[in-house]
Amino acid sequence: MVRRLKAFLKKYRFVLALTMLLAILWLFCLPNTLFDQKYATVVYDKQGVLLGARIANDGQWRFPPSDSVPTKFETCIRYFEDEYFYWHPGFNPVAMGKALWGNMTTDTRRGGSTLTQQVIRLGRPNEKRTYVEKIIELFKATRLEARHSKKAILALYASHAPFGGNVVGLEAASWRYFGVPSWQLSWAQMASLAILPNAPALIFPGSNDALLRKKRDRLLLKLKQKGVLNATDYALALQEPLPGKPLPLPQLAPHLVELLRKKRPSTRWNSSIAVNLQQHCNQVVSHHHAILQQNQIHNLAVLVLDVRTNTVLAYVGNAPTSKEHDPFVDIIQRNRSTGSLLKPLLFASALDEGLVLPKTLIADIPTVINGYRPENFNGDFDGAVAVEVALSRSLNIPAVRLLQRYGLAKFFGKLPKAGIKTLNRPADHYGLSLILGGAESSLWEMTNAYAGMARTLGFYTQSSSEYDQNAFEGATFLQHHRSEPIRKSQQPNVFSAGAVYNVFESLKQVNRPNGQEHWDFFTESQPIAWKTGTSFGFKDAWAVGVTPHYAIGVWAGNADGEGRPGLTGIQAAAPVLFDVLESLPPSGWFETPFDDLIKVKTCRHSGYLAGPNCAESAEQWVVNAALKSEPCPYHNTIFFDAEERFQVGSDCYPLTEMKKKSWFSLPPVLAYYYQKKHPEYREAPPLMPGCESLGQPLMQFIFPKANETILLAKDFNGKLGEVVFKLAHQQPDNEVYWYLDGNYLGSTIQFHELAISPEPGTYRLTVMDARGHSLAQRITVGWASGE
Repeated sequence: MVRRLKAFLKKYRFVLALTMLLAILWLFCLPNTLFDQKYATVVYDKQGVLLGARIANDGQWRFPPSDSVPTKFETCIRYFEDEYFYWHPGFNPVAMGKALWGNMTTDTRRGGSTLTQQVIRLGRPNEKRTYVEKIIELFKATRLEARHSKKAILALYASHAPFGGNVVGLEAASWRYFGVPSWQLSWAQMASLAILPNAPALIFPGSNDALLRKKRDRLLLKLKQKGVLNATDYALALQEPLPGKPLPLPQLAPHLVELLRKKRPSTRWNSSIAVNLQQHCNQVVSHHHAILQQNQIHNLAVLVLDVRTNTVLAYVGNAPTSKEHDPFVDIIQRNRSTGSLLKPLLFASALDEGLVLPKTLIADIPTVINGYRPENFNGDFDGAVAVEVALSRSLNIPAVRLLQRYGLAKFFGKLPKAGIKTLNRPADHYGLSLILGGAESSLWEMTNAYAGMARTLGFYTQSSSEYDQNAFEGATFLQHHRSEPIRKSQQPNVFSAGAVYNVFESLKQVNRPNGQEHWDFFTESQPIAWKTGTSFGFKDAWAVGVTPHYAIGVWAGNADGEGRPGLTGIQAAAPVLFDVLESLPPSGWFETPFDDLIKVKTCRHSGYLAGPNCAESAEQWVVNAALKSEPCPYHNTIFFDAEERFQVGSDCYPLTEMKKKSWFSLPPVLAYYYQKKHPEYREAPPLMPGCESLGQPLMQFIFPKANETILLAKDFNGKLGEVVFKLAHQQPDNEVYWYLDGNYLGSTIQFHELAISPEPGTYRLTVMDARGHSLAQRITVGWASGE
């Protein structure tokens, strides 16, 4: 037996070697990737609706391959090209014989290639069509059949077959010729596409309509004869029009498509976008752009996030403006001055450390810090204002003073944790103006930061009072994405749930734009915590808001940075935000995070923790850190004379006749402005003559501050301008006398303001009231820059 085997091997060694060589060649004849081509970048919404696409780098509309083929196309292409596709091993000897005989006996060229062989040919686009090439295709086709299933081979064909012009693949052809996805095509439409790969030149509109219709109708007849179509469907299919001029692809989210193309080209993106919301946002942007451009405001952007799933629902990167106004710029990703958008983050940070409570009074008075002079948007002062009111009204001076108190460097270090990572310079570079728009960030980062706060609060109330450490992770564009597993913690990584809730309660009270003022009177209106922002020079208008389910960000302005009067958050951006909000399903309001709050007694007038001298108090839910807050400094026990006309002390008035009361009294500078807005505020009665030793400050300079340099500019006539000295007096009816270096300047009563034009130099400013109380400080007067 062994001898026979050896003889056999020796006799047929060349045949066996050749067979083995062929087997090895056959086994490795196909590359791992049959099609090494560039594909278009294609983006779908979460329901599979095409949002837009970018053409492949080689100029072909070739969509990324799909692993499935519509049943109609499978049926049409088999009956037209390869009826025995499911029965042959990659080639059809009968069809090949007929084709060879026809080519030899007639002038008509006829092919006998199977769909499998055509897939091989599509993968070898530069090879000449010869009989040798046919043999190679046959050889490789059998290997393809062994490596892939019939369904996979059909999918390869549908994804790479030519459909005329620069249209490649069934899905691209379906959108370019009929404007719908392939699964929505009718039998007539699918039959038209099935015949094109065999003769793609037929698609030129108007030139080959008769031949194209003849081939299509012949295929439809075959489908009827095979029982695929009944008589009615067949008759209706014959009446359908042929494909014409290629249609433009949808452009529902062009800036998102371009962004994803830059991230990863040649990819099919199944995004998280909700197409109905995207279309609505497109309409809102188009409508408001038409209004804004009348004021030469040409660019507008809207971003909507799902707070719960941390996904993007709508992405409008710019308005449909003209070419000269940069319509292709993706504003959502551009860094712009943040205006006041960082204020809620600062107030939440201050609440977390117990520096303030929601109703704590903070100073709103003329302020100069190291030469920096912040001003409120309305140019006015409140003297003292509750924290929640300062936030809801977006007052600048209280925010700057609070940032100085909290610590610029500490707050600056917290911003990257909240997802704001564009600040690439040291904190001192931005200074205290950071909180008023002195730094830049993008609509993407700011909307995500607000969404992170909402996610922090929502997760805390829905879980066992725990925090999601990924709450400030940026939103994703993908419908199905692998996010990091939720990392729970008992401690917040940025803001506590209680602080966020207090801030959102304040932001819910922000005055809405015209037409929305009385929103809470209507049951269908939605509550929202929202904030506007306006940059210096009216260059950027912002509005960002959150509900338990959604975060909405809006930016309006000019991409080239040109400022415009009226380009403010409340006028330009807020109306867009509320038009978007109206289209979103109601999501209620945030649940109160009671586990992160504590009920305390606070002074009704000052908002501080109630001290022993607070006559009136109220209970309030505040963050646990509030227990570290100081008790009310503005309520003091005051002793009066028997008639309650004067303040007295034991060293100047009989102890037995003194009356004691708790009194709410602000420092003179705060009281000077506070009482203008609060007519109910009453100054404490004056000191009884002879009781001045009680030591309470009666007067304070409002302007200038101690050691402040006053810069004067010259007018057109070369004369120095005036400076207005201001003083606060606890008893404004007292007449006050003003002196500069001992020289009498004049007197004031009630409103203690005096205007003079001093020469540059250093002086001693002194004031004295009618009772002999005095106050003095040194001032420096200089020329403004350029003098």
